[in-house]
Amino acid sequence: MCWSATADLTAGICISAIGAVCVARVPRIRDLPLAALPLLLGAHQIVEAVVWDSGGGAGPATTAWAVIAMPLLALWVPLAVLVASAPGSRRRLAVPLVSGVATSAALAYYLATREVTADIRGHTIGYAVHLPRPGIVVAAYLLATIGALLLAADRTVRLLGMLVAVGAVICAVIWRMEFVSTWCAFAALSSIVVLRWAWRRPGAPGPAV
Repeated sequence: MCWSATADLTAGICISAIGAVCVARVPRIRDLPLAALPLLLGAHQIVEAVVWDSGGGAGPATTAWAVIAMPLLALWVPLAVLVASAPGSRRRLAVPLVSGVATSAALAYYLATREVTADIRGHTIGYAVHLPRPGIVVAAYLLATIGALLLAADRTVRLLGMLVAVGAVICAVIWRMEFVSTWCAFAALSSIVVLRWAWRRPGAPGPAV
């Protein structure tokens, strides 16, 4: 896996395009947050391209990247899955949602009171927030994001959860110091699964003839 400003920018544009198609495909307003996830992840990769170009450090791009990666995704993913789910299957998503709300609030506080720095390490970027008890925070974050996907009633959403979970393990083993950066990139590349989900939503428009 080789990342650079060009790679992140290219991936971000392609993933954002997938997100635009997903948003256009879903017929129900409650499906929009999950359908828009690739748009968010694509924008995230574009922001990281700016981090590359700025040489890392603690600038606005680094802060914007951290805000999306940490408090925003921790809340967005479980809430999007919950809203898109049928009412009868939402109870199982309560734990990931609660974890997401708590984790998002804690991460937002840490980002507001601590400096975020980005360190370019060869072909990856390491981000440092200096979190207290980082193991607990990461576990709660993964419960909120991956847990919500794995507990979804929709099989395609669960498939996305499995892919992202595998990506988390790979990134943790191979890129331990750059885990957040590489895992977010892996999750963004998995957005094609969201396109499959959006394409199959009830009431989605059929192919043009």
